[in-house]
Amino acid sequence: MARRCELTGKGPMTGNNVSHANNKTRRRFLPNLNDVTLQSETLQRGIKLRISTSALRSVDHRGGLDKFLAKAKDAELSDGALKVKKEILKAQAAEA
Repeated sequence: MARRCELTGKGPMTGNNVSHANNKTRRRFLPNLNDVTLQSETLQRGIKLRISTSALRSVDHRGGLDKFLAKAKDAELSDGALKVKKEILKAQAAEA
């Protein structure tokens, strides 16, 4: 399972552990990922995603999954999230 946020593309970063004696050893900073089920108002069902906590806050700030995906860049989204985005856009076009 990839340690990458499905909505923002946020992934592991690298850096150094620095000891009191100033010895440096390489380490990885992993994103804080959570398995969540977000509700889509357009599709009227839950969508399971593995996203970072900062992405979850962004989804809440923008007003839900549908509005977040509408503004999200396709390059940042995972294949699963991109599929959901297209599904939502298709459902919204059918309603209008």
